Amino acid sequence: MRAELLAWYGDCGRTLPWRNIDNSYAIWISEIMLQQTQVKTVLPYYQRWLEQFPTVEALAAADQQTVLKAWEGLGYYARARNLHQAAQRIVAEHNGEIPKDFDTITTLPGIGKTTAGGILSSAFNLPHAILDGNVKRVLARLVALPVPPARALKDLWQLSEILLDPTNPRDFNQALMDLGATLCTRRNPQCDRCPCQAHCQAYNRNIQSELPMSETKGPLPHKQIGVAVIWNEQDQILIDRRKQEGLLGGLWEFPGGKIEPGETIEDCIAREIQEELGIEIAVGDRLCTVTHAYSHFKVTLNVHHCTHLSGEPQPIECDEVRWVTLDTIEEYPFPKANIHIINALRAYAAGQTPVDVVETAPST
Repeated sequence: MRAELLAWYGDCGRTLPWRNIDNSYAIWISEIMLQQTQVKTVLPYYQRWLEQFPTVEALAAADQQTVLKAWEGLGYYARARNLHQAAQRIVAEHNGEIPKDFDTITTLPGIGKTTAGGILSSAFNLPHAILDGNVKRVLARLVALPVPPARALKDLWQLSEILLDPTNPRDFNQALMDLGATLCTRRNPQCDRCPCQAHCQAYNRNIQSELPMSETKGPLPHKQIGVAVIWNEQDQILIDRRKQEGLLGGLWEFPGGKIEPGETIEDCIAREIQEELGIEIAVGDRLCTVTHAYSHFKVTLNVHHCTHLSGEPQPIECDEVRWVTLDTIEEYPFPKANIHIINALRAYAAGQTPVDVVETAPST
């Protein structure tokens, strides 16, 4: 099976800019960007990232806001914070060299078992297995796994390690990933073209479309949020920077919070701004609404123009507050949902009607 898979990879493997290069830093960047994100989404970010931060030293020397701005729109922002912190440790503790030892590299922020295996096999051709989403699907079908992959991770890791070609782990791991990405897809797998067809228990039982099994999921929680675009007399807008820990840590946003049961949007916004920033505002007209899906919940941002009345903004529930103009707001890294608000503000400033946004697919 190894020989058949590697032969197929030689003929049909994808050509990607982080493959077959002598640059462990660039390979590390690609592995982090590809966590939970599709190749087509990653490609332009990867190219721009290497132009802006061509070496681990350049990344380590950058400030966090610059790093987050470069990552803006790619999602799962903890990855960018972890990259930045890991780069600083690689420079400080490893002379700027990506560690080749598994136990050492997994002590760096953002590098777990499968990411370490991807880096070490791709960059150094070392025999370490991987188990990303594509590989889980291939292996689950190969053995006709009778439970969802999340319930059999130990068994799947063991299988990935047994199958790994010890003499050519780089190509073998990439072949497994390519098989899952191009032929052994979630829907409508192309079994007639698969090099592993003869070995696949799911195919031999004609149950490949039923596997891998999935966990039963309930509906996504949907949160209603009141959001304030607060203007002062100088036509500046108030933004705040989220705390480092948690979802979207370190990014800037328009302030606001969850609408409580029985509370109007306007009352929510006024209350949240008093609690979070310690200022009084007048809540004005609606600007837009933005419905945005994350992997585990949805939010609808109900956005209103507001006027600053009194008080000096304080970072009570955030790391920093700042007054900015619509011309300079582009300098700050924002979550994707907030970028829609900025677009609505630009439309409003141009005398156009802002467009409401509804995103149904989870953000990446």
